[in-house]
Amino acid sequence: MRPELWPVLRRLQLASGVMLLIYLFLHLVNHALGIWSLDLAGRGLTFALWIWHSVPGTIMLYGAALIHFALAVRTIYGRRHWVLPPAEWIRLWAGLSLPLLLIRHAVATRLATSLYGFEPNYERIVISLITSGTQGLQLALLAPGWIHGCLGVWFRLRHYPAMQRARPALLALLVGLPLLSAVGFLRMKQAVVAMHVVLPAPDSKLVMHQLALDTWRHSLVSLYLAVIVSALLAGLLRNWLERRPSSA
Repeated sequence: MRPELWPVLRRLQLASGVMLLIYLFLHLVNHALGIWSLDLAGRGLTFALWIWHSVPGTIMLYGAALIHFALAVRTIYGRRHWVLPPAEWIRLWAGLSLPLLLIRHAVATRLATSLYGFEPNYERIVISLITSGTQGLQLALLAPGWIHGCLGVWFRLRHYPAMQRARPALLALLVGLPLLSAVGFLRMKQAVVAMHVVLPAPDSKLVMHQLALDTWRHSLVSLYLAVIVSALLAGLLRNWLERRPSSA
């Protein structure tokens, strides 16, 4: 690739990463609002859905996801070695988990809404997660993506004096927001359980079309993993061919 394109790709990577970080920030804040009340968290969810389900929000979010993913695949393929410092391994692991969250989000909310008329609110979401036993998975997928985004921005901007001065506050935000999000979700779970002697069944539209939604999710996850593994194997093969002595 021509060297003059490298700065453009780096700016695209940063811009798309910041957009995804904003999405994660709002997602975590929404959960954290559950510390105060289910109603307040619901208002935050309504605001977030208004942003991300609008045409500009959809283009920005999923466009950023596609750009960031494409650049990540290019990076995986282009690596000449895999001797990385621990922080880079953490960022890589966390980043590769982020699309799993986005796929779950796209299928469980956007596809379910667009195709089957599901209207998400936190009570329905919490009931669905509890009955499916995936509430822990939802929380576990949020934190790595947040860590990846924060580390990516830090690595890119850490040479600025303002970032160095803000380091303690940024570290507190990095650690504190996922913890507040987890506490908020647990409080919402308690509130939903307290509202019902017996938990109601999940939304009938979700139940009716759950198999189709699961098929979408499994197919997208399989495609994602196949692309990542293919890029890794192709890069390793290229490196091996380049290092192999040429027969004279």
